[in-house]
Formats: sequence, C-alpha cells, structure tokens
Amino acid sequence: MSGPLRVVIADDQALVRTGFRMILTADGIEVVAEAADGAEAVAAVRRTRPDAVLMDIRMPRMDGLEATRQILAGGASETRVLILTTYDLDQYVYDALTAGASGFLLKDVTPEHLVAALRLVRSGDALLAPAITRRLIERFARRDEAKAALHRDLSELTPRELEVLRLLATGLTNAELADRLTLSPTTVKTHVARILSKLGLRDRVQAVVVAYETGLISPGAPR
Repeated sequence: MSGPLRVVIADDQALVRTGFRMILTADGIEVVAEAADGAEAVAAVRRTRPDAVLMDIRMPRMDGLEATRQILAGGASETRVLILTTYDLDQYVYDALTAGASGFLLKDVTPEHLVAALRLVRSGDALLAPAITRRLIERFARRDEAKAALHRDLSELTPRELEVLRLLATGLTNAELADRLTLSPTTVKTHVARILSKLGLRDRVQAVVVAYETGLISPGAPR
C-alpha cells in the first residue's frame, strides 16, 4: 500500500466529480480517471487499476450496481468500490454490498469523512460499522437455497470460525467478540482473517452478507 492512493470517480454529474476531485487532490490522493456512467467506470478501472472507485448508483447507460458487479466479478480485482448514494439504507445499497462493494457513503459526506473512508477501504477494512451492516441486511436479505449452495461452502470453516462468523454477523465488533469468546483481540483478528481467506471475501461486510445468505444466521436473530 505504498505510494499515493489512486481513485476513479464515477458520477454522471460533472460538478459532483469536480468537487470530489478537488477534495481528494487537496489531500494528496491521485484521481486517475473520471467516468460519467457505469460503462466508462468499468473501462477506466481496467485501464488504470486504481485502489478504489467512488461509484454513483444512478447513472445512464450502465448504473453503478452493474458496473460494480463487472469490476469485482470473480474476486480477482484488487480495486475497492465505495458506493455514493443520496439514500440511506435502501435496496440499492444492499445490492451493491452483495455485488462486492466495501461500503457506501451518502453524497453529503464531509471532506474529512470522504478521505478517511477511502483510506480505510484501501487498508482492506470495510466502511460500514457491523451493526449498521446487520440492520441493512436484515431489512433486505432473503435466504436463497440455490445461491447459498453455489455461493460459499461453510464446511471449510472450523467450529470456532463458524462461531466467530455467526457472532460477527450479529453486529459485534472485534473487541466485543474477544470479550464474548474470552479470546485476545489478536486471536479474534486472526480468526476473522482466516474466515475471509477461506471464503474468498474482501472484508467483513461481505462476511455478514454470506452469513445471512447461507442461513448461518437469520434476520431477527438475537444480538
């Protein structure tokens, strides 16, 4: 992760793109490309291989959801996608997370929060707090037997890793997991890292999605 953070900005409004570019460049972040629709965003990512994309959802020709799917298809891309939206906790955001996005930002985000969010996802973390992720997924998640069977094989996880994943999906932080399981924070981080590695996941947001989609935990489960 050495060198400047490299970002693509995808939004159909030129004024929005200009504003974000000014904020990012002022903080030493390199904007390697801009895109006015999803198709341009996909092409820009393939051409420049950025660390992250600020992706609007509603754009002409190809929306941000489909662009996110294409960019992250197969799990090979190292690029992280942050969704930009004017709507809080809606179906679009859930669809983006299931497509592999690392989180979302409202368009009225402060400059400081925008910069911090990009640096956070570059480090490999996810933007959403676990409890927010849980509330979002509980609102929209539906268990799909075919998708669950195809999506992940949880049998690769040890009993302890399954326990950690189940608790993680209820919204517990690493510190709370350590307290609940009587483990050190370092051990919890190791378990979470192994879960992500075994299931081919980018971050804990995707882990929460998988826990619900495979039926490991059900909406409304006690915290």
